[in-house]
Amino acid sequence: MLTRTVPTSVPDSRGLRLLAVHAHPDDESSKGAAMMAAYADAGAEVLVATATGGESGDLLNPAAGEIHQCHRDLPGVRRMEMATAAQLLGIEHVWLGFVDSGLPEGDPAPPLPFGSFATLEVDHAAAPLVRLIRRFRPHVVTCYDESGGYPHPDHIQTHRITVEAYHAAGDPARYPDIGEPWQPQKLYYDRAFNPARFRALHEALVARGLESPYADRLARYDEGERPSWVTDHEVTTQVPIGEYLEARDAALRAHRTQVEPDGFFFATPNDFLREIWPYDDFVLAHSRVETRLPEYDLFAGVREQVDDAASDATTA
Repeated sequence: MLTRTVPTSVPDSRGLRLLAVHAHPDDESSKGAAMMAAYADAGAEVLVATATGGESGDLLNPAAGEIHQCHRDLPGVRRMEMATAAQLLGIEHVWLGFVDSGLPEGDPAPPLPFGSFATLEVDHAAAPLVRLIRRFRPHVVTCYDESGGYPHPDHIQTHRITVEAYHAAGDPARYPDIGEPWQPQKLYYDRAFNPARFRALHEALVARGLESPYADRLARYDEGERPSWVTDHEVTTQVPIGEYLEARDAALRAHRTQVEPDGFFFATPNDFLREIWPYDDFVLAHSRVETRLPEYDLFAGVREQVDDAASDATTA
């Protein structure tokens, strides 16, 4: 387990760029939102790339049914929600332009819709992301792990294309006609649903005689019923985000059609989170710079190179 003595804020991050790749609108607000708000406030350029428009999503918050547009153009509403969330987090946003694959149900599950995101060959689906990386030139890229964070086909495909684009974008021999090569320095997997975090919060709540929203989930884990898609990646990097939990909440609530305002994401008070687990968790999947684990900064090892390059340019 990582040490509990972590910095309380991220360092000045001017001159640094972060790209977070997500599957659907609202994913950026439920996974790493406070981290992005923290770095944006510290001066970094933060960009979210959303693979699909969430066209196959449902109206998950019944209260949003009063918005008449939801019943005739839910994808259009979700795009407006995404724009609001990005503004609240202080970040930029782009769409990669793919079609939501939906979450198939049944045994056996039906085939995914023809031409939807998860049905595409990885090298084809990664091309727009390679182009974006070469244009935006991020130092750090984040995405989901190989399970997708949960087993939605679009989340798994998002992992695949991000890993492909991360490694290919700096190679002039690959995707040669879509921009000048640029090599990101670090790739992280988001660990928003970290079982260790749930357990720490649960135990702290129980110790204070409070009801824990994590009890049923952890009981299933302890009985050997942990879902197969919950991976065992060890958290390497914890970004201090205590000051930005309210920004995360505001961004989540902006996705009104998808997020109930009193749902699971808001079950633990922010003051309690600040005390027990005031950081977003990540797994360092690949690095081209030297760094020392555990980390408390996604740009650890990178900001030194950027500072040196800026100093050399000044003295040249």
